[in-house]
Amino acid sequence: MPKVLLFSRQPLTGRPLQQWLDDTADSVVLITTPKAVRGAEDVLAEHFPMHRLVPDYHSWATEEIAEEAARAHGVDLVASTSESDVLRAARLRARLGLPGQGTASATAYRDKVVMKRIARDAGIRVPAFAPVDSPADLLDLLDAQGFPAVVKPRFGAGSEGVAVLRGPADVTAFLARQRASDVPYLPGQWMAESFVVGDFCHVDGIMRDGRVLHAWPSRYDSGGIAQRLEDHSHLSSAMLGPDDPWFGPLTGMTHDVIAALPASPTPLAFHLEAWIGADGEPVLCEIASRAGGGLIAEAYERVFGVHLAKEGLRAQCGSDLTLTEQPTDPAELAGWTLLPPGHGAFVPPSAPCPVPAADLTVRLAPGAVGRGVEHLTQSAADALVTAGTAAQVRKHQEELAQWWYAATDWVPTASATS
Repeated sequence: MPKVLLFSRQPLTGRPLQQWLDDTADSVVLITTPKAVRGAEDVLAEHFPMHRLVPDYHSWATEEIAEEAARAHGVDLVASTSESDVLRAARLRARLGLPGQGTASATAYRDKVVMKRIARDAGIRVPAFAPVDSPADLLDLLDAQGFPAVVKPRFGAGSEGVAVLRGPADVTAFLARQRASDVPYLPGQWMAESFVVGDFCHVDGIMRDGRVLHAWPSRYDSGGIAQRLEDHSHLSSAMLGPDDPWFGPLTGMTHDVIAALPASPTPLAFHLEAWIGADGEPVLCEIASRAGGGLIAEAYERVFGVHLAKEGLRAQCGSDLTLTEQPTDPAELAGWTLLPPGHGAFVPPSAPCPVPAADLTVRLAPGAVGRGVEHLTQSAADALVTAGTAAQVRKHQEELAQWWYAATDWVPTASATS
């Protein structure tokens, strides 16, 4: 394996990079945080002796530390595991003259305004949108498109910071939260777009040189991901069957979007999200040049034998792909469900999960205090579900959710409400 500088703030206890990659001790310069290696200090010492720990991962200082480490160790490649690192990895490649995803491609896959401009100009359906560099920009879009509308960070992920504006009071509330916002209200940071009514879907796979190598579409449950953060509900997704009427339009849009955006010569995982309305045609929400969250990678691996996060990282590090073309239609489809933490001390189910098709993992210990869904992929438990058809997967997911809510309890505590 070539020598690689790797940006990763993922906990080593949850994402075993030392198992995913080859010859890590001699090949990987890991840029990470003290929190990410807590509980895995022995793994860090054995597999990543060239590591650098940074106290403030998202600060500009991290890029300086990474460049110094890259030059000191003579790295050949730069890789990343999170969406927040896509652009900084591209900038470092440009500084060092290294191959991989360049800054034009990274920007298009991170900046939602740039992304949607390119897609719109290529004839791909997108919502009406505008950058929001001042309150006037937001009001102009609302004057033109009306309510409801959505305002979001241009470089955001996981629906963090997204606000749905349904009337003037919501506009006032959004503007008033300026000082409390993690994303500054500055030019280049925010955008607004018209609200799209439709089912929310995603397409996941591997791409290279502006084309899809393999991919498969799925549909979120009716609430969608932004709704999960608002009402602290569970989140489910299930793969579509190859005969589903949405299968062709979603895969066609995916090919078109990836062909339109600046390409990466290095294979990358991707995660595209789109709505499908009453007319059956998809409208692009966004696309990222990394694997999707939740259990998307695990569901894909269950069906196709390829873990998208692992595959995408290994490809960035110079390893060959496991799968280089679209596989035949699978015999089984997969879905997943994230079951939410409630408010209070967790009382787990007293009996095993009664849904045989669901592979359930409980993430919280009995008595752990829940405070609702604080970030998108947080769960008290999660499950992979496999079945012969998409309808069967969804049926099992509904049975799982009904059992979970009936079988668990959350005892009120002072700390859960503080």
